Amino acid sequence: MSEENAPCLTPTSNGRLMSLDAFRGFIMFWIVGGEALAHALAKLDGVQSEVLNTVMIQLKHVSWEGFRFYDLIFPSIVFIVGASVAFSLGKLQASGSRRAAVRRVIWRGLLLWLVGIIYYGGISGGLEGVRLLGVLQRIGICYLVTGLLFIYLPVRGLVAAFLVLLGGYWALLSFVAVPGQEAVSFEEGRNITNWFDSKYLPFRKWSGTHDPEGILSTLPAIATCLLGVFAGLLLKNEGLTRGKKVLTLFGAGAIFVLVGNLWGGYHPVIKCLWTSSFVVLAGGWSLILLAFFYLSIDVVQVKGWAMPFVWIGMNPIAIYLLSTVLDFNHIAERVLGGPVADWANGILPGLGALVVAVGGMILILWLCRTLYKRKIFFRI
Repeated sequence: MSEENAPCLTPTSNGRLMSLDAFRGFIMFWIVGGEALAHALAKLDGVQSEVLNTVMIQLKHVSWEGFRFYDLIFPSIVFIVGASVAFSLGKLQASGSRRAAVRRVIWRGLLLWLVGIIYYGGISGGLEGVRLLGVLQRIGICYLVTGLLFIYLPVRGLVAAFLVLLGGYWALLSFVAVPGQEAVSFEEGRNITNWFDSKYLPFRKWSGTHDPEGILSTLPAIATCLLGVFAGLLLKNEGLTRGKKVLTLFGAGAIFVLVGNLWGGYHPVIKCLWTSSFVVLAGGWSLILLAFFYLSIDVVQVKGWAMPFVWIGMNPIAIYLLSTVLDFNHIAERVLGGPVADWANGILPGLGALVVAVGGMILILWLCRTLYKRKIFFRI
């Protein structure tokens, strides 16, 4: 499982969108088992192809600059958190309880930040081993800040905050050089974001001297969360037909992808820095994916295929934390390994590993379906 992928908060309103749950589950699918399934498939003897090779490349993070499907996982989670804010807090605000909304946002944000610290080892390695900023912590901070902005600012204020975060971070990276360097650089360890972490982020940093989820790069991540809020507000807008919502999501997504790619020629797309061009490009693809799920599930009403994703998407935190404690593939191997895997390998070399990976995925889906059917939802 990639360190840079983590679950998102689940909205608690009763007026849920199944498409949003399915989108969340689709993203979580790749974190908890989809990646292992794809890698097992790639090891099958004789099934290699250009298409499969392309897929496998997309399931790996770029080393620094660039963009692949797997680089979309984390920003999509942050995007979905923002969309969820529009639904859950929007309903709470409609009841006239701003104070309750503020308490909820602060409590959930801080609790998720604390869970993130514990997830990365807490104080087990001493104070110097504490990771103050990580994936879960970033999600908590983005939820906290975005939630408070949503409560206190009108839509125009949210748009202004989005543009300030995006433009301000672009200007910072583009025009402020690391002290002691003559020119601005986007290279790892030589940019202002990494330098700021090395100077001001205490305790453990994931990359040694800096952290991919560090201080300054959290600011544009909040912009990603705000983009999700805008998508959520669009879906909630009763003045628009479902068809117009789909076209708007697809159209905005296509424009964002185009602008992100073009901007990337001048302002590099770098996930570990969460550059402004990365925000725009990843946000565009998130909008397109959301449009697809909304069109299929809520407009065309074709839902059956998406139910496994809904099961996962309704319990993202629970299944994520469980998957870090329980190795589902190892459990599946106890049943499907040994003679069963050898028999499968006799049919086709590499088939045994695929059988085990499928077994692990079935266990995950069974657990998620059981929790869903019994209406057991773990929420922060």
